[in-house]
Amino acid sequence: MARRATDDPADVEQADDVDPADPAAEILDVGEFIRSQRERAEMSIRKLAELANVSNPYLSQIERGLRNPSADILQQVANALRISVETLYVRAGILPDHDRPIGTVPEAIEHDPDLAPEQKLALLSVYESFVSQSD
Repeated sequence: MARRATDDPADVEQADDVDPADPAAEILDVGEFIRSQRERAEMSIRKLAELANVSNPYLSQIERGLRNPSADILQQVANALRISVETLYVRAGILPDHDRPIGTVPEAIEHDPDLAPEQKLALLSVYESFVSQSD
């Protein structure tokens, strides 16, 4: 069960196991979403912190909802996780979620929550090789 930071430290909300990929699921805060994506990528918090060029304690605080990361930090984390930075911006409330339709194959691959980062890279590579052959 995940803990969320609240205004009153004695008031700790317990979250059930929520699949962040399920659009009908409770909206997770950005820290919980980062943690779920890191775990999906089978990456340690230490490795993600190293790849994102942030300190391990700071990333841990973000994941636990104790810190609100800046747009720059979110971009570094998104790049390290190989996910869309826009996804993190929406989760953090920096960008509105307009539920805009996905218009391209690369966007669909990038936004598919069931794919691991390595799978997304592989699919994008295959797609790009097909598209480049048809030119």
